[in-house]
Amino acid sequence: MKNRKSKIELRLINMEDVTVEQVEWLLYPFIPYGKVTIIQGDPGEGKTTMVLQIIAKLTKGEPVLPVKDGETETIEQKSNPVHVIYQTAEDGLGDTIKPRLLAAGADCSKVLVIDDRDTPLTLADERIARAIRENNARLVIIDPVQAFLGAD
Repeated sequence: MKNRKSKIELRLINMEDVTVEQVEWLLYPFIPYGKVTIIQGDPGEGKTTMVLQIIAKLTKGEPVLPVKDGETETIEQKSNPVHVIYQTAEDGLGDTIKPRLLAAGADCSKVLVIDDRDTPLTLADERIARAIRENNARLVIIDPVQAFLGAD
C-alpha cells in the first residue's frame, strides 16, 4: 500500500515575497478584525457577558474601551454602528441573550442570528459567509465554538 502523504506536493513560500499587511483592530492588541480570536475561561467567568458588552458598543458605534483624555494609542474611536452575527448553542435567545443585550444597551436591530433550528449550523456552513456578506457584518461570535464543529 502506498503512503498517501508522499503524493502531496511540497510548496514553500519565501518570506522575501510576502507583502506586509496592516492589521485592523477591534480591541488593540487583543482582538483583530478578520482573524479568529478565542476567548477562553471556566464556566461562569463572564465570557458571554464580556462579548455581549462588546456587541452593545459596536452596534451603537461606541469605542469598546473608554479612551482617556490625551491618549494617543490606536484604540477604536467613535465609528459607525456595525452588524454582528451571534450564534449560541447554550443560551436561549428570548430569555437570556436579548435581555442581556438590552441591559448592555445594544441596538438589537444590528444583532443577527442564523436560524439553525431546522438545519444545524457548523463552521463549514456556507450560511455563515453568506450572512456576513449580505449584512456587511464586522464581527461573528460563535458561542461556544465546540458546539459548531460538526461531526466531521
